Amino acid sequence: MLKSSDLARFNGTISKFSAAKVLVVGDLILDEFIWGDSSRISPEAPVPVVLVGRESMMPGGAANVASNISAIGAKAYLVGVIGRDAHGRQLETILKDKGVDLEGVISDPERPTTLKTRVVARHQQVVRIDRESAKPLGESLNRELIGFIKSKINEVDGIIIEDYGKGVITPGLLREIIPLARKHKKVITVDPKEEHISYYRGVTAITPNRKEAEAMGGIKAKDDLSLNRLGRSLMEKLKLQAALLTLGENGMRVFQRGGRITQIPTVAQEVFDVSGAGDTVIATFTTALCAGAKMIEAAHISNFAGGIVVGKVGVAATSQAELKARIKDHHWQP
Repeated sequence: MLKSSDLARFNGTISKFSAAKVLVVGDLILDEFIWGDSSRISPEAPVPVVLVGRESMMPGGAANVASNISAIGAKAYLVGVIGRDAHGRQLETILKDKGVDLEGVISDPERPTTLKTRVVARHQQVVRIDRESAKPLGESLNRELIGFIKSKINEVDGIIIEDYGKGVITPGLLREIIPLARKHKKVITVDPKEEHISYYRGVTAITPNRKEAEAMGGIKAKDDLSLNRLGRSLMEKLKLQAALLTLGENGMRVFQRGGRITQIPTVAQEVFDVSGAGDTVIATFTTALCAGAKMIEAAHISNFAGGIVVGKVGVAATSQAELKARIKDHHWQP
């Protein structure tokens, strides 16, 4: 249980976010939302007819992680690839408005900007349409991204690897940047994909959801015992300092070096949309570590942040003020 003494410590860490600098490397996505209402089924097929009311564009993938970092007051440097197209320009405009540094974003005429279109009727997602190219980046683009990361490594406190499987995160990239971050003693966290598991060895922490963790560890987490076995297996296999497993309505479970396991219950008051919640968690968790928080403290703060964004519809972020207010409203133990 959280004690009253934790409140001041959490707020103190959040106040230090403005001094933290985090580099985010990964797949950049533009999330398009089509909002409307539905009251009938199409006569052409058994699907709802949605009458469009409005449309909105939001950053997704690694772009959303960077947006979340900026929203909580830290400095976000983004590294990735967009297409040389209208959607890429839209994503750049949105991120610039949010204060994200885009010096490391490359425009590639050979691939489209990844676009995910979600149709939402009465607060329920009806369908998602994906437009993308997931082929791995060519050697030239890969070297350009690595070169930028090397040029920034001394300026940042940590690196987040956002692996959405869209081609930016490759074994060659990981073989370069993970040893680089370790050499410079930087925090390095990963939102992982199963196929690259062997290349994450030696990072500070990973933040998979239950399904991703099961795929990576090859263990079905049917109960507490098997979940703990899965977490310990990932810790040992990847030589991590921590594995933070997000468990939806069951909160999160944190495994630390030395065998400590901590269950953190959810603090979500309402759940409208889980889109992007994992992005918020890794953004806040990493920023807190870069601000000097200990592992469990960072996990608790990120749990509060995740609890806020799932109460919002669409890919969302939180702020320092909103985060402090939610933490203050928590039921603290003496």
